[in-house]
Amino acid sequence: MSVPGIGELGAATLIAEIGDFKDFNSGDELASWLGLVPNVYQSADKYPNGRITKRGSKGAMWILTQIAHAAARTKNSKLKEFFNRKKKSIGHAKAIIALTRKIATIIWHLITNEEMYEDETGYKKEEIQKRKIVEAGIFTVDKRIKFRHKLTLQWKNCK
Repeated sequence: MSVPGIGELGAATLIAEIGDFKDFNSGDELASWLGLVPNVYQSADKYPNGRITKRGSKGAMWILTQIAHAAARTKNSKLKEFFNRKKKSIGHAKAIIALTRKIATIIWHLITNEEMYEDETGYKKEEIQKRKIVEAGIFTVDKRIKFRHKLTLQWKNCK
């Protein structure tokens, strides 16, 4: 994955837990399935929001939260800027959940449109530099999992 904070294990876990991302019509629908949207208790003209629903896969929610923690620590990232902006107003824990939802919708968009994540970071000599955070390379997730499995077997045989 090209999103900050997502490694091979995180990508493999998300694909295993969520399945086909094209089953969801939008990133918001994916976020709702994951339980990253607030409960709504509407009565007449009152519209109070509650806590997040926490529906969906616990494994996907956990790995996305870990990815959000890693993205919040990434240097020179729009996601880190988003986290810091939210943290000032709503606190650390809620800002992580907001970042988790943002990452989930970004991942949905990238996978369904077969794009790479690009982050506009910093200003250097008065122009915005675009850079890709991580190159996905020529290996698919399945090839990476098989490669990692082979390395693990080789490492165990060396003992």
